[in-house]
Amino acid sequence: MAERTSTGLLTMMLEPTPAVAMTLPAEVREKLAELELELSEGDITQKGYEKKRGKLLAPYIPQIQGVDPSLQIDNRIQASSQAVLPGSKHNKSRAANTRDERFRSDLHTEAVQAALAKYKERKMPMPSKRRSVLVQSSVEACTPPDTSSASEDEGSLRRQGRLATSTPYQGHGHLAVEHWFNRVIQGSSTSSSASSTSSHPGGRSVTTTNTTAHAALNANAAATALADLMAHTQLGVPVNSRVSSKIQQLLNTLKRPKRPPLREFFVDDFEELLDVQQIDPNQPKPEGQHTSPLEGEPLGVVNNWPPSLPAALQRWGATQPKSPCLTALDNAGKPVYTLTYGKLWTRSQKLAYTLLNKLSTRNEPLLMPGDRVALVFPNNDPVMFMVAFYGCLLAELVPVPIEVPLTRKDAGSQQIGFLLGSCGVTLALTTDACQKGLPKAQTGEVATFKGWPRLLWFVTDGKHVVKPPKDWHPPIREASNDIAYIEYKTSKEGSTMGITVSHSAMLAHCHALTQACGYTEAETITNVLDFKREAGLWHGVLTSVMNRMHVISIPYSLMKVNPLSWIQKVHTYKARVAVVKSRDMHWSLLAQRDQRDVSLSSLRMLIVADGANPWSISSCDAFLNVFQARGLRPEVICPCASSSEAMTVAIRRPPELGVPPPGKAVLSMGGLSHSVIRVDTEEKLSVLTVQDVGQVMPGALVCVVRVEGTPYLCQTDEVGEICVNSGSTGVAYYGLPGMTKNIFETIPVTSSGIPVSDRPFTRTSLLGFVGPDSLVFVVGKMDGLMVVSGRRHNADDVVATALAVEPMKFVYRGR
Repeated sequence: MAERTSTGLLTMMLEPTPAVAMTLPAEVREKLAELELELSEGDITQKGYEKKRGKLLAPYIPQIQGVDPSLQIDNRIQASSQAVLPGSKHNKSRAANTRDERFRSDLHTEAVQAALAKYKERKMPMPSKRRSVLVQSSVEACTPPDTSSASEDEGSLRRQGRLATSTPYQGHGHLAVEHWFNRVIQGSSTSSSASSTSSHPGGRSVTTTNTTAHAALNANAAATALADLMAHTQLGVPVNSRVSSKIQQLLNTLKRPKRPPLREFFVDDFEELLDVQQIDPNQPKPEGQHTSPLEGEPLGVVNNWPPSLPAALQRWGATQPKSPCLTALDNAGKPVYTLTYGKLWTRSQKLAYTLLNKLSTRNEPLLMPGDRVALVFPNNDPVMFMVAFYGCLLAELVPVPIEVPLTRKDAGSQQIGFLLGSCGVTLALTTDACQKGLPKAQTGEVATFKGWPRLLWFVTDGKHVVKPPKDWHPPIREASNDIAYIEYKTSKEGSTMGITVSHSAMLAHCHALTQACGYTEAETITNVLDFKREAGLWHGVLTSVMNRMHVISIPYSLMKVNPLSWIQKVHTYKARVAVVKSRDMHWSLLAQRDQRDVSLSSLRMLIVADGANPWSISSCDAFLNVFQARGLRPEVICPCASSSEAMTVAIRRPPELGVPPPGKAVLSMGGLSHSVIRVDTEEKLSVLTVQDVGQVMPGALVCVVRVEGTPYLCQTDEVGEICVNSGSTGVAYYGLPGMTKNIFETIPVTSSGIPVSDRPFTRTSLLGFVGPDSLVFVVGKMDGLMVVSGRRHNADDVVATALAVEPMKFVYRGR
């Protein structure tokens, strides 16, 4: 810091003013001009320039220290003004001690006084600490990076003001110089305005663009030299011709800068947004015919089909009480409890009676039919969740399954709390073990989570519920349009919405899944998915009870310890159906060497719940290659496509139902970015290979509409959003009528604007098309859609690309 300060003082002391410059030898003045030229052309840095300049002028310091202060520190107007203005204490002390009459120039002193007088007549404000925006921009333009201070900024600015007004002569040559100087100042201020600066509390202004600062300094130096040269020429002082030629060369260089203007380097993003995207005339466009809605097979009539899901539970609880319903496993893979249909029926009855009759506030029932109740159960306790879910259905309450909150200020739980508040939830059901693990307040009660409504927590364990009287029976009604349950969904923005499902839609969905999957009574199904929502709930809790199936629930904690656990349970229980995700198949591939004595020959259907994802095909193919030798048949793998709003959209049927063979499509990524289907070859790297997700669900009407604007039907070779009209979809977003109308009440139209149906369709957020044999293909999702320069890309493609390469060679941890 001391070295930088001394260098700055030396630079200020040795400013090449005309009177001082005349005391230097001609070769020194020539070298100084060459240094100025090198600095302007960028051949030398500012620090190097100051260092070489100090070495050149070091031998002449004793001579220059005796110069008049107004000539000695020319670039600091404070000192010069104090030297000229009468009554200045600083002027008197300096004049008495250091003034040397040999270097005094009366003509120059008079010129300075006349310039100051003229400056006051113009009433231009002197620079101060409180600067305007215009003054500050010029100061910042003249500030070198990392070495500037507030006093130096003001000194350089005052020097500019002095240069512009210090010469009282009105000759033709001075007019040209003033015109050029004004143009240089304007150019430097314009370029400096584009550079980013920051003002610090001490008045320090730091410029982040070295090029702009150097250009401004060079312009100021050239203007200073040229103004002094013109002044001395008019004063009759002889000037070295070689020095003047160097200055002229410097000015010519500044007039033709090598670097383009700073504005060309930094273009505001907002200006790019205003530009209209030019459509590439060579981009692929859809050429096929306009599609028409695709109708699934009719929903069959089943003899003696229960009128509702509670009626099915009542039937199996009374006629098949010992039939196994659900088997729960611990983290070691051992069965801890098997819930029978008789136990499920009696325990659900007890809970329903307790909720309606034993919970009260101020002698009034706490809950009434139609009220919403939160179900807070961990992922390793499916038995208690199933009892609570059917207990709510029997009591005509609306269960809202949610995740267990981990902390009081968890961001995800805050959104869940907003959903609970909008649903008017006042009661939460949980288990004794789960309640003990929840954060507690100082009173010992469960803490109120951030963003959550005030809840009453009720433990559903056996000792907290009471047996109903013999004359009490739950109301078993036919399926209606009343809300059966609310399933939460988290959008890509992080907000949580509740999707309402009616009793009739729940029953119709169970009917459609039973027909599409060929479910029969007493089948065993292995469920690896979350049993509280989506496919895990639809297959493992609802449809299974409808058909009196036995579910083996695999907790996620067990999968992390033993990825082969679901395969082992398929082998042990001779399961006919397994519901998994592609990640579960991938994990089992990594651990399959540790287990050789397993057989998958009992499987007739392996449902891949996320079969719509582009990377699922690689997991399916790799899983088949490994486990085909262990009894797995290729036709058993059945990917499906679903969404929270439309529930199951399409599923590949098992082979015994006589369906067409599975399909595979190799599509051009370039065509997909323009929403156009172009078949390509697998040898290329810019292709996406996708598998079909089967046929449309029974009783459903499906169409593909354009993503943006009016929902026109797509052409046969065009990618769009899949929409479903069915009695087995969600009804609405709870409490959000605007979003409900956009998603659940879409009216697709033909190219001529005619509605395809008088019934509304539900948007699935799945992007795809209908291929040969009425097979549905999905290439992405709306939540992962990215539009870059008018071309559409999908986040799932990024994941598929990462998984397609060998991770140990190409994907590095932390990058």
